[in-house]
Amino acid sequence: MIQEFQAGGGIMWFLLACIVLALALIIERIYTIFVKMRLNAKTFVANLIKTIETNGVNAGIEMCNKTTSPVARVLKAALEKASGGRALMEDAIIKSSASELAFLDRGMNLLGGIITVAPFFGFLGTVTGMIRAFAAVAAVGEVEPTVVASGISEALITTKWGLIIAAPLSIIFILIQSKINSYTRDMETAASTLIDYLAEKFVCTPK
Repeated sequence: MIQEFQAGGGIMWFLLACIVLALALIIERIYTIFVKMRLNAKTFVANLIKTIETNGVNAGIEMCNKTTSPVARVLKAALEKASGGRALMEDAIIKSSASELAFLDRGMNLLGGIITVAPFFGFLGTVTGMIRAFAAVAAVGEVEPTVVASGISEALITTKWGLIIAAPLSIIFILIQSKINSYTRDMETAASTLIDYLAEKFVCTPK
């Protein structure tokens, strides 16, 4: 691998930067979404409603405060406006959701950009490698395998690694994005369930 890195020329440094940055983003996203924010939204909202039934809205807010999850923060926003009626609760949900969705999508645009750019770096290496090969031929005045081998090798190596980087990253990107979309749907369902419950339980008039 080290020999290939050296044979690939300067473009390999750009490809190395792509994979290092992509790995950092993936590790952070996997930890945040699959570990730190792991929560069954349906179960949580059911338990939250039971807590409100038993101990009131303030107890529900406290329960949300103790749960490190975007779902909990969005539901907390609704609970804080429970006395203001459905309209205020829905407005609070929309504002809180916008912030939480931005948090969920953090780094995904950059990861998508890396997936797009990596093959282009590979193809750029192909071009520079072929330029080197033809320059060597021009300098020697004849086409011999030993003359063009270095440039062609650079061309093929960079293309190979550009595709090797982009292909698995694309799969990982799709899996993470799918999880984010699923989490977003669960958040919307939980918020709708809580608002329906609060609107039915508390007879409120908008201020």
